[in-house]
Amino acid sequence: MSPGRVRLAYAVAIATDVLQFALGPFGWPLVDEILDVIAAAVTWKLLGFHPLLLPTFILEALPVADLLPTWTGCVALVVSMRRKQMRRVP
Repeated sequence: MSPGRVRLAYAVAIATDVLQFALGPFGWPLVDEILDVIAAAVTWKLLGFHPLLLPTFILEALPVADLLPTWTGCVALVVSMRRKQMRRVP
C-alpha cells in the first residue's frame, strides 16, 4: 500500500459519501447504487480486497445508511488494519 494509493482511496471514499449525502434528497433512482459500485470497484483496486468492504457495500443498499460516511469509515478501518498487519511482518 503506497501512500498515494491510500490518499486516492480516501479521496474516492470521501467523494462518494459527500455525493450520496448531497444527492440523497433528490431521490434519483439508482444513483446511489451506481456510486456504490464505482466506489467498491475503485477501492478494491487501490487497496486490494478486504472482507470489510463487502458489508459496507451491502449496508449502503439500506435507504438511510447512505447518509452516513460508511465508505470513508471502511477505508480508514482497512488502511489501519493493513498497516498494523504490515508492522507485524518483519
